[in-house]
Amino acid sequence: MVERQLRDRGIRDERVLEAMATVPREAFVPAALGAQAYDDAALSIGEQQTISQPYIVAAMCVELQLTGAERVLDVGTGSGYAAAVLDDLAARVVSIERIPTLAARAREALAATGHESVEVRVGDGRLGAPDVAPFEAIAVAAATERIPVALYEQLATGGRLVAPRGGSMGQRLVVIVKTANGPRETVGLGCRFVPLVGD
Repeated sequence: MVERQLRDRGIRDERVLEAMATVPREAFVPAALGAQAYDDAALSIGEQQTISQPYIVAAMCVELQLTGAERVLDVGTGSGYAAAVLDDLAARVVSIERIPTLAARAREALAATGHESVEVRVGDGRLGAPDVAPFEAIAVAAATERIPVALYEQLATGGRLVAPRGGSMGQRLVVIVKTANGPRETVGLGCRFVPLVGD
């Protein structure tokens, strides 16, 4: 996976590659899909949600430019896999999942793989986690036409937010950096995520 799906496609951040090589992806997929855990594809985890394709997880982590000292907000816990990867790359990870059953399963998988320090909350990810803001990095694992204002406001100055923007007709990863003069945005690769919804 690391060599063919990531390095061969241009992922060069060695810390990200190491995290992707270390976190056992099979622990975060349903047992029936264990043999497909490292496929170059998103996989269903139930509740009409998916675990993202490995390349997309890696690409988002690269765009966050983590050094190990950051506080990270992960919006859309899902399986917990991306939160585990982020946990290997940052100082603290707070993850928000709207569906209680998925949050419970993610907590179990995170604990089983040595990532019990990740705080998984049940709630509306669009609202973020203002009580522990600001965050140096925010990763959003669901597509939205507009980045929620609350998430941008919870970025530290100089912080980076990565999210898929768009709808069912097409999405692209966007990177938004919070500067003293306002947001600075770049648009990246095409992608496909489930929609960001709230309570």
